[in-house]
Amino acid sequence: MSALAQLQQDPRVVVRREGLPDPQGKCVVYWMQRAQRGWDNPALDMAIKVANELQKPLAVFFGLHPKYPNSNWRHYAFLVAGIRETWEQVEKRGAAFVFRAYPQHDLIRFCAEVGAALVIGDENPMREPEGWRQSATRKLRVPFWTVDADVIVPSKFFPKEEYAARTLRPKLHKLLSAFFTPLENPNARHRWTDATRPASQPLDEQTVLSDLPLDRSTQPVSHYVGGTRAGQNVLRQFVQHGLRDYDTARNLPHLPGTSNLSAYLHFGQLGPHTIALAVRDAEAPQIAKDAFLEEMIVRRELAINFVARNPQYDKLAGCHEWARKTLAEHRADPRPYLYNEAELEQAETHDPLWNAAQLEMVVTGRMHGYLRMYWAKKILEWTPSPEEAFDIAVRLNDRYELDGRDPNGYTGVAWAIGGKHDRPWPPARPVFGMIRYMTAGGCARKFDVKSYIKRVEALAGRSAQLGTHPALFH
Repeated sequence: MSALAQLQQDPRVVVRREGLPDPQGKCVVYWMQRAQRGWDNPALDMAIKVANELQKPLAVFFGLHPKYPNSNWRHYAFLVAGIRETWEQVEKRGAAFVFRAYPQHDLIRFCAEVGAALVIGDENPMREPEGWRQSATRKLRVPFWTVDADVIVPSKFFPKEEYAARTLRPKLHKLLSAFFTPLENPNARHRWTDATRPASQPLDEQTVLSDLPLDRSTQPVSHYVGGTRAGQNVLRQFVQHGLRDYDTARNLPHLPGTSNLSAYLHFGQLGPHTIALAVRDAEAPQIAKDAFLEEMIVRRELAINFVARNPQYDKLAGCHEWARKTLAEHRADPRPYLYNEAELEQAETHDPLWNAAQLEMVVTGRMHGYLRMYWAKKILEWTPSPEEAFDIAVRLNDRYELDGRDPNGYTGVAWAIGGKHDRPWPPARPVFGMIRYMTAGGCARKFDVKSYIKRVEALAGRSAQLGTHPALFH
């Protein structure tokens, strides 16, 4: 077997367009999308190995598309903040980083321009990015491989939708030792000359953002900075100061007990290997490390499996039959309160805890994970139908969360409203049926609700003074 054929057999690789590399091709192209980093990136590693084997230089193409579904100024500001670092990291590894923003972002034109011999991409289970990869497969005239770069264990090992964490966990753990290892991070051996290097657009963050046709109704969050370096700083702080109490503090919203790494994972500015290995090797109680790795690997990859294998992942129709049935049986139950989407978005409910959770999301770009469950369940309780509740929760999550439009977000809504990956909880309750129920009183018994509300209100007050979040303060 040739060295190139061996690379093709890598379990992370999906061969989307077969064939031999174009013998007249001048370079290998890596189409970077989901894995927006120059280190601990299996897709970049594979592209470098292929380029080295073909004895050709590597071009890393980053085409900035402004129309990702449900995205807005907030999300793109975080994304663009990380591009320059990624550019520098890629160049240090011997490849050429090529940045092309809309309307010059087209992969097919770029591959024709540089004479691609073979194209590597990264995997993304979401509906629209998968559609872009299928389109590229049809239009390219050279081999096209994609690499599953943002999971620990490649998703191809789980070809069917898993029912719950308990069904995925043993399968994943059986394979974990083969993949939960440091990545190679090789360097490209065949460099570009100044005369042959493909041209890149200059990168001025403010100019790029101002020129893109974006939804500007949701402003960036100033305190949450994008990029690999910022993500590594957050990871370092968490490992040194937060990890030791993670098993208990993670479900206490009034404490800083979570990692705050979800946005960096969502944009691929940090990879799962970087985070999980740092936690595994940290000096912290094993119970805390195990709790984090369960969330980071099992629960996260369960969410990716859900999105990859269930085409209705963002609708109530994608949830278990038992859950849809019990919700249908209680569809006509009287609701104690009814709010429309605008009232919910403006945090205008009778419930101070729910309002604070909504405020936290709008102001900071994140909501504590425990409160995301409560937040979504109350939307179910306060809207006319479970389908409408599901759709509202998805829209608000996607608009305001920096890690919205992500498998974790869709799975969280599906769990809270549609019982996904959960079980029936009898006896049946009004509105919820046998969907797991949460109350403000239950939250108050679990954590210091008043302290949490006070902290969020202080954040919202500072934000209003700065005028950075008019959605809630006009």
